[in-house]
Amino acid sequence: MQALRPIPAGVAVLFFGAVAGSLIALYGYLVPLTGVTGTQGALLAVIVSVVIALMAIALPRLRPGALRTSWLAVLVCLLAGNAFAGVLLHEPWLGIAMAGGLLGLIFGRGRPARTARHSPHDA
Repeated sequence: MQALRPIPAGVAVLFFGAVAGSLIALYGYLVPLTGVTGTQGALLAVIVSVVIALMAIALPRLRPGALRTSWLAVLVCLLAGNAFAGVLLHEPWLGIAMAGGLLGLIFGRGRPARTARHSPHDA
């Protein structure tokens, strides 16, 4: 059985930003008098936020290479697009949540968590 590795901080920030974004967009979609209740744009923002969260979960498992680079590029596009959707939907908190997720992605870059290295001099 493989031991569980800790989640990198940047990936955790990205994941929680996406979860917050999905809750904010879901609020706009479901609650009356938000101005975007029941609209396709608000529903799409919810779906994109959930996709970002799922992609964040898979990110630490990807090895360096073309797939990982493409995955990161798609994540950046989704984050930027959903932040812009937040502006169009008059949901500034959605944009803020996506900006937080983007910061987590930039600073963490989705790298696997560092593990303790043993030097040959350790006994």
